[in-house]
Amino acid sequence: MVPLRHALLSTLLLPGADLPLRPLMRSRATIFMLHRFTDPELGIEGTDPAALRRALAWLRKANYPLLSLNELFLRLASGTVPDRTVAFTIDDGYLDQATVAAPIFAEFDVPVTTFLTSGYLDRTLWFWWDRIEYAFEHATRAAAEVELGGERLRYAWTTPQERRRAQGEFTERCKRVPDAEKHEGIGRLAAALEVELPQLAPARYAPMSWDDARRVEQGTMTFGPHTVTHPIMARATDPQATHEITESWRRLQQELPRPDPIFCYPNGQPGDFGPREIAACRAAGLVGAVVGSAGYVDPGFFQQAPENPFLVRRFSMPDQLPVLAQYASGLERFKDLVRGTAG
Repeated sequence: MVPLRHALLSTLLLPGADLPLRPLMRSRATIFMLHRFTDPELGIEGTDPAALRRALAWLRKANYPLLSLNELFLRLASGTVPDRTVAFTIDDGYLDQATVAAPIFAEFDVPVTTFLTSGYLDRTLWFWWDRIEYAFEHATRAAAEVELGGERLRYAWTTPQERRRAQGEFTERCKRVPDAEKHEGIGRLAAALEVELPQLAPARYAPMSWDDARRVEQGTMTFGPHTVTHPIMARATDPQATHEITESWRRLQQELPRPDPIFCYPNGQPGDFGPREIAACRAAGLVGAVVGSAGYVDPGFFQQAPENPFLVRRFSMPDQLPVLAQYASGLERFKDLVRGTAG
């Protein structure tokens, strides 16, 4: 972050610094979204545990209302959201979310909802983007030609940075093809790179177990459904889309005593889901869903249209505390209002 901007945003950390912004956060909530958590022993890069502790400590000290996602949805429906509410979510179900993140959230008595990909916890798969990363990192060659979505893709690299760019480009392309073609393409990639993909996830990509989930549920972590196999929903067939939602919710109800009836769309960007998925969520008995696009939520939006509880936005959790304060305090909403982009 630019030093001057960092210094200016750091003033938001001072007691009472957000008072002029509080009217902008009346009955409004900020939901943060996280994924991996740093574990040097396993080579996992993600949210720094020390940074997470600083963030939770500051939010507690600054008296932000910290609600569970389920409680927030109930408050949104009833129109009783406390000003400046903050809620936390985690996506996917990696082991580090149970071993690293859950104890930190419990330490500060802060609720957090983790969205689980049920087939991942059932050990029937590991995530497709991790399989791509594994293939590139373990390649015995520095070039490959792969067919994907009717195109012949050519990749070559001489440095780790170029290899990561190739990996990122292939991953993004996989989001735009039918789900079955995506998995076939990953198989072709591994063959082209002369890599044998393990059947079970290596330690770096390992899921938590259902026992792990039940254990941390005794603290402040709860769980919601996040599909069975984590496809981009819009790239799935009608039967698969319905199965991904209903079966993931069924497995959570089967394995956990108190799962949250809130869905999380994989990737969750515009075009990744639509009315079909919202209808399937409703039919499964879910009360709402979160997306991957940035934005605040308030009862006015939540109650405005029947589909809106299934379109609740989240901010990616920033690494730096002053930036988190920018979102939670309402400064980001002020900027949106000035730009004319506020919802």
